[in-house]
Amino acid sequence: MDESSLKEQINQLNETFNKQSPEAVLSYFLKEHKGRVALASSLGLEDQVLTDMILNLDPSARIFTIDTGRLFPETYSLIDKTNMRYNTKIEVFCPDYRNVEPFVKKYGVNSFYESVERRKECCRVRKIEPLLRALSSLDAWICGLRQEQSVTRVGEQIVEWDKANGLIKVNPLVFWTEQQVWDYIKERNVPYNKLHDRGFPSIGCQPCTRAVAEGEDIRAGRWWWEDPKYKECGLHRR
Repeated sequence: MDESSLKEQINQLNETFNKQSPEAVLSYFLKEHKGRVALASSLGLEDQVLTDMILNLDPSARIFTIDTGRLFPETYSLIDKTNMRYNTKIEVFCPDYRNVEPFVKKYGVNSFYESVERRKECCRVRKIEPLLRALSSLDAWICGLRQEQSVTRVGEQIVEWDKANGLIKVNPLVFWTEQQVWDYIKERNVPYNKLHDRGFPSIGCQPCTRAVAEGEDIRAGRWWWEDPKYKECGLHRR
């Protein structure tokens, strides 16, 4: 499909889904791309909402996560809790040691504090490379992005063409507020990371995530030493 036709198809899908529920969006893509679509979960609140929605629609649907090797213990525990709750098996992709070991040997264990470039290289080694392996068997991937999350995400749409990875990206919760996410979690008793109760609205790798003060931006605890405009790991809009 040429670029103009692809853009037209994406626009039509957004027109169709802009006023529909996240479940309607998910139902369409789970059927249209069955076996070739998966949720990329970071085990955050939004991804737990999507996990609940997806597995209620299709218990055999694929969900994967990236284990960077530096996650919080609470995040690892949530993987097990989620698997048990939904009788599923989240696929776990890990970085290639042949990339991690030379990086650590050359720059050190915590070199990501030194510069944006060094931090993004760490993210590339620990997140992007395993993500590419996870996406290699897919036509579309589902994400928990919301426009409200940060200045880097205000332009996200429900359906996008992910040019960097060559497949469709679906953001069913893109227009949801944080309150809507919490309401769903509480109403359905969806398992979530207990760090959220201790001031961590956004959770990534342990050394790159801190709790935030009341009134701070929900992404303020991610790579807090950097300017907000750089606060993406590279999974989105590379």
